[in-house]
Amino acid sequence: MISVVCGQRMQFLLKIPNLRLIKRNLENVQKSDSKPSNKRTKSIYTPLELQYLEMKQQNKDAILCVECGYKYRFFGEDAEIAARELNIYCHLDHNFMTASIPTHRLFVHVRRLVAKGYKVGIVKQTETAALKAIGDNKSALFSRKLTALYTKSTLIGEDVNPLIKLDDTQNIDEIMTDTSTSYLLCICEYKERVKDSRKGNIFIGIVGVQPATGEVVFDSFQDSPSRSELETRISCLQPVELLLPSDLSEQTEMLIHRATAVSVRDDRIRVERMDNIYFEHSCAFQTLTEFYAKNEVDIKGSQCFSSIVNLEKPVICSLAAIIRYLREFNLEKIFSRTKNFRQFSSEMEFMTINGTTLRNLEILQNQTDMKTKGSLLWVLDHTKTSFGRRKLKKWVTQPLLKLREINARLDAISEVLQSESSVFGQIENLLRKLPDIERGLCSIYHKKCSTQEFFLIVKTLYHLKSEFQTLLPAVNSHVRSNWLQTFILEIPELLNPVEHYLKILNEQAAKTGDKTELFKDLSDFPLIKKRKDEIQEAKDKIQIHLQEIRRILKNPSVQYVTVSGQEFMIEIKNSALSCIPTDWVKVGSTKAVSRFHSPFIIENYRHLNQLREQLVLDCSAEWLEFLENFSGHYHSLCKAVHHLATIDCIFSLTEVAKQGDYCRPTLQEERKIIIKNGRHPIIDVLLGEQDQYVPNSTNLSGDSERVMIITGPNMGGKSSYIKQVALITIMAQIGSYVPAEEATIGIVDGIFTRMGAADNIYKGRSTFMEELTDTAEIIRKATSQSLVILDELGRGTSTHDGIAIAYATLEHFIRDVKSLTLFVTHYPPVCELEKSYSQQVGNYHMGFLVNEDESKQDSGKEDDHIPDFVTFLYQITRGIAARSYGLNVAKLADVPTEILKKAAHKSKELEGLVNMKRKRLKYFTKLWMINDAKDLQEWTNKFEMEEFAAFS
Repeated sequence: MISVVCGQRMQFLLKIPNLRLIKRNLENVQKSDSKPSNKRTKSIYTPLELQYLEMKQQNKDAILCVECGYKYRFFGEDAEIAARELNIYCHLDHNFMTASIPTHRLFVHVRRLVAKGYKVGIVKQTETAALKAIGDNKSALFSRKLTALYTKSTLIGEDVNPLIKLDDTQNIDEIMTDTSTSYLLCICEYKERVKDSRKGNIFIGIVGVQPATGEVVFDSFQDSPSRSELETRISCLQPVELLLPSDLSEQTEMLIHRATAVSVRDDRIRVERMDNIYFEHSCAFQTLTEFYAKNEVDIKGSQCFSSIVNLEKPVICSLAAIIRYLREFNLEKIFSRTKNFRQFSSEMEFMTINGTTLRNLEILQNQTDMKTKGSLLWVLDHTKTSFGRRKLKKWVTQPLLKLREINARLDAISEVLQSESSVFGQIENLLRKLPDIERGLCSIYHKKCSTQEFFLIVKTLYHLKSEFQTLLPAVNSHVRSNWLQTFILEIPELLNPVEHYLKILNEQAAKTGDKTELFKDLSDFPLIKKRKDEIQEAKDKIQIHLQEIRRILKNPSVQYVTVSGQEFMIEIKNSALSCIPTDWVKVGSTKAVSRFHSPFIIENYRHLNQLREQLVLDCSAEWLEFLENFSGHYHSLCKAVHHLATIDCIFSLTEVAKQGDYCRPTLQEERKIIIKNGRHPIIDVLLGEQDQYVPNSTNLSGDSERVMIITGPNMGGKSSYIKQVALITIMAQIGSYVPAEEATIGIVDGIFTRMGAADNIYKGRSTFMEELTDTAEIIRKATSQSLVILDELGRGTSTHDGIAIAYATLEHFIRDVKSLTLFVTHYPPVCELEKSYSQQVGNYHMGFLVNEDESKQDSGKEDDHIPDFVTFLYQITRGIAARSYGLNVAKLADVPTEILKKAAHKSKELEGLVNMKRKRLKYFTKLWMINDAKDLQEWTNKFEMEEFAAFS
C-alpha cells in the first residue's frame, strides 16, 4: 500500500526545493517496495508527513493547521513559526519539527497568527472512522483537505468565531465586536492615459472590499508624483491588506512602503503580490466575463456585467484580480451583485478631505499615538452598535455637500433632542447589546457560519422586527422627521422573511450545533427524512433481535446496556458466562460482569453507525442549501441593518448635541463661515469642565473679508484656532451640532491644510520640500468654495525666501483662487497684504500680555536681557503682533539661563539694527520730498540727533 502512495506522490515531491534529499529513497521504494526514507536522517517518512508535504506544495505561502484527532498539528517551518508566535512547545517528531493546539482553541490561535500578518490554512479530516471502514481505503490514511484559508481581511467562518452560548449575554457582547474596518484594497496603475508619465504622474484604479460586511468600493483617478490621492484613499479606508501587482511605479512603491511600515507589527498592513499578467486588461476582461456568466444567467446578470464593462480599465483590472484572489477563500460571491458597489470619491456628493487634512485635523486618530482617543471621531462616537460605528466613520470622512441631506440629519437630531415621546428611548434600548448583525449576515451569505451564529442573528432580527412592529403606531403619530420616519417604518417590512426561517429551526439543536436535529419539519428535507427512517429501521432490527437474545440466554428480563458510548451490549455476570454462545464477541468486562455483542448486533451496529455518519454528511449538505436559500433575502436584510446603523448614528450625534453650549448650525449656499464663540471640539472634551476652553469667533465671507492673516506669540493658540474653524465646518456638514453659541456655515467643497514641520525620509524629501509639495497640491485643487488653512508657510528656508514664498502664495489665494483662507505666519511683511486688499484681508493676532520679569527690577545692567514673561490670553484680536516672543517658549522649555541671556542680548541687538535701518529708510524717504533749504536744514538736524541717540 505504501508503494502505491509513494508512486502517486513521487512527481510532486521532486518539485519541492528542500526534498531532493529523498529522491533516491523514492526510487528505492519503487524497486524494493520498502517505505520511503529521509537519507539525511535515515528515518522513514510517515504517510501523514507525505500527505502534509503534498498539501504544503499547493499552499506554500500559508501556515497549515492539520486536524489530527482531538488536536491540530503544525509541521516543519510552520511549527517553528507557530511556536515562536503562539508561545507553544515545538519538538522533533520523526522527520519534522511539530507543535500542536487543542481543537477547541483553534479560533484563538488562528486569529493570533493572522493578526501578525500570516496566511493560515485549516486542513480537516474529510472522512469518519465508520464510513472509512466500509470504503476502498479502509487501511489507508484518513483523507484530509484544505477547508479554509484566513488572512487579515478574510476572517470569516466557524474556525475563527468562538462557539456562541446564546443564554450567556456576556458572551454575546464578546463575539463579533471587532468594529474596525477590514478592507482588502487592490491597486492597479494604468500608464496609457497619462500625458506626463515621465514626471511621475499616473492614472490609478482601486477596488476595496470588506468580505466581513459585504461592502465594495471602487475609484479611478489621476495622481501626481506625491501619490496624494492614493494616500487619501488609504487613509480613509484604512485597509488591513493590500493586493498589488508584482511591479508598481517607484513613487507608488514608496507610498506602500511608508503605509505598511508606520504601524506596530500586529497592526501592520499585510501585502499580497500577484503576477502582473492578472492585471492586464485582456486577462481581467476574460476573468470577469467567466465570473458573471457563471453567477447570473438572467437579465439581471447581463445588467451587472454591462455596468462592470463601463468602469475604467484599471478598475476592471483591480476587480478581476481581487475576484481571483478571493476565490481561494470562497468569498468571491460578494461581487455578484454590482448594486452594492459604490464609488469612493464623488465630488458632487461629498466634501474633499485629503489624507494630509485627515492627519492634520486629527479626524480619525490623534497625532501623538495614532489612537482614536483625541480625534474628531472619538468626540462624535456614542454609537451603541458595531455597524453604527462603521457608518459614523464614513459620515466623518465624507461630509455632505447637499443642503437637503444635511438638514435632514439636523432635523432628525433636533427632533430626538426635543421629543418628549418615549419611542426614541425604546429604540435606543433595542440597539444596546446587539451582536454585529452586519458581519453575521455576511458570514451567512458566504455560508461560513455555525448553527449557533445563524440562530443568534435570525433570532435577533426577529426580535427587532417584532419590537419595531409594536412601535409603528407611536412612530406614525409622534415622529415628525420624514427621513427618520421612513427608516423606522421600513425596518419591520424588510425583516419579514426571518420569521419563516426561525420557525423551521429547533432552538436546542441550533444552540448545541447538532445539525441532525436542526430542522423541526422534515417535509422540506426528504433526504434527511429518508436517512432517519433508515436509522430507525436499523434500530428496530436490533431491538427485535433482543427477543432472540433473551431466548438464547433463557432470561426474559435481559436488556441492552450502553457504556462509554458503546451501545447494544449484553451484560452477563461472570458467574454465568457458561451460557454465552461461542460466536459472541466480548466487548468489555469488570470484576463482576462481562459485556458481549452477538454477530447480528456487530453487523447491524456497524451499519447503524454508517447510516448515522451519512446522516451527518447529508445534514451538512442540507444546511448549506438552507443557507443558500436564506441568502436570497440577504440584500433586503442588509438594507434594514443599514437603516438601524443610520438611526444609531443619529442617536450618537444627539448625545453630542446634549453637551453644554452646542448649537444647531445654519447651512447656506453662500460662501461664508460665521461662528460666534466657537470652541475646538476635541480640546474642549479633553479639558473637561475644570479647565474651560477659551472661545473665539470667526467672520469670513466671500463678499467681504475672506482671508485672516494670524500672527502672535509661539504657543499662543494660533494652530488650535484654525483647526477649530475647520472642525466646526466639518461637523456642520456631517449634520452635527457644533460647539459654539451660533454658527452659519456656507457649504465648503473641500478643506485643504498645510501645517506642521516634518521631513519625509521615505519620499526623500526635506522639511521645506514637503511643505511646498503640500502647498502646490492645494494650489492645484482648491476652489473659491474651499477652506484653505496654511500654517507658517515658508519657515523651512532662509528668511527672505520664506517671506517671498509666503507673500506670493497668499496673494495668489487672495487674487486668483478667492477661497476662504486662514494664514498663520511669523513674517510681518506678509501682513502688509491687508493694505493692498483691504476689503478681502484682515490682520489678527492671538492676544497676550507682557509682564517684565521681577528679577530684572533688582538686578544690574548685566541681567537686562532676561526674556520677558508672556501671559497667553488665547483670544483672537484684530491687529498685528509685532513680535513672536520665541524666547519665552525657550524659557518655558527650561533652556539654561545663560543661553537665554545670550539669546535675549542677541535678539535686542538684531532688533536695534533692524529698527535703525527702518528709521533711516523713513528719513531718506522724507529727504526725497524736500524742496527748500529750510526744510533740508530741519531734516539734517533731526537726522543727526537720531544718529547720535542710536550710537550713544
